[in-house]
Amino acid sequence: MRRIWRPTAFFLLLLAMSAARASAQETPQRLTLKDAINQALKHNVNVLVSATEINEAEGMRTRSLAVLLPHASADTLANLLKNNLSIEGISLPGIPTAVGPFAYYDFRVFASQAVIDRQSVHNWKASARQEEATRLSYQDTRDMVVREAAGFYLQSETAAAEVEAAQARVETSRALEKLANDQHDQGLATAIDVVRSQVQLARDQQALLVAQNNYQTSLLMLARFLGLSPGISLEPAEKLEFRHIDAPDIDQVMQAALAARDDYRSLFSQQQALMEQEKASHARYFPTLAVSGNYGAAGRNFGAMPATGGIEGIFAVTIFDRDRSGEKQELESRVDRLKAQTDDLARGIEQDLRKAVLDISSTEQQVSVTQAGLDLAQRELTLAEDRFRNGVTDNIEVVTAQDALASAQDDRIAAIAQNADARAALARALGATEKNYQIYLGQVDPRSDADSRKEVKLP
Repeated sequence: MRRIWRPTAFFLLLLAMSAARASAQETPQRLTLKDAINQALKHNVNVLVSATEINEAEGMRTRSLAVLLPHASADTLANLLKNNLSIEGISLPGIPTAVGPFAYYDFRVFASQAVIDRQSVHNWKASARQEEATRLSYQDTRDMVVREAAGFYLQSETAAAEVEAAQARVETSRALEKLANDQHDQGLATAIDVVRSQVQLARDQQALLVAQNNYQTSLLMLARFLGLSPGISLEPAEKLEFRHIDAPDIDQVMQAALAARDDYRSLFSQQQALMEQEKASHARYFPTLAVSGNYGAAGRNFGAMPATGGIEGIFAVTIFDRDRSGEKQELESRVDRLKAQTDDLARGIEQDLRKAVLDISSTEQQVSVTQAGLDLAQRELTLAEDRFRNGVTDNIEVVTAQDALASAQDDRIAAIAQNADARAALARALGATEKNYQIYLGQVDPRSDADSRKEVKLP
């Protein structure tokens, strides 16, 4: 017995561990909206790519600054020469045509420094402004990722609510099918009533399968956007709910929104960078002054190598350069284009704000209306079921009430989802989305949370 018991116990232990591991792998990872947004800000490809652009801009600024800093280098020469004097114009009787070979060595340090170079100064300032614009674009990318992550999470919440509603309809249809069978057995219903209830149950089961597929598809899209493997099992930890917020006054928040929108500020930084480039282009007309020198030792043997060196100043003026006029025209066109884009973006921000406020007001009314419609549809189904149960009528009224209830449930889910999306759009339109999204998406109540008021400034 002992020889059989020990291997069997070991096998059972391994089986139990494998089952526990499989169960742990199948357990969905529950994500809150905040978890999803934090995950997206760390692993979404748009954020990662935008971060590399900051590093690239930093490198460009460093290179632009390097032109204004001292340059130093050192080299060592070991030369073995044999010269042909005739090609140098030396041809005298008694002097050989070729001399050498002979060797000499030269150890030398070279240094140079730009003293006056207005063009390089403005190029460096332009690269600094461009780096600032890149950083603002990076933050705007993060804000956009917050908006999109909230949208994907909202889709998952909506799909989960539709699955829940579809499951409730299937349970109701199953109960009504049983009622039809019972009524038929008692002689209070016809066979067509039974068939009609079975058809309704089949339709609701089909709708449930479609809703479940849509739900799983939304989770795949959410996982992809968060930078997760599509095979990972996810589940939204929050349910789709209606939350009321007070819509801001457009005239009061418009200027604050422009100041908070990093994409708008980035365009201004790009304009400033182009202005510096225009100054750099104009500075090509100005003279430049640079100082360079060298110092080292040279000789034919290491024991006798006297120190030598020199220093020189270089004053240069460009007399003719046709490229300057073309560069000026190019930069002026780019400035005009950026100004047009900036003005259009300002109008777009105002449009987004007004649309978000309108959508919030409209969807809140829709939620109220659809909730009333849902209550009435539920009441209608209850009354139709009672009439059928009492043999007053057939179940046509019941099936019709079921369809009306399904439509009312879908309308209410859609209204709540549209309201949540409008609040997310408002958070995006107002700017600083990464800091303020919890307020507009109902995660933080600014009137009851003192810490939130200190950390997040409402417009």
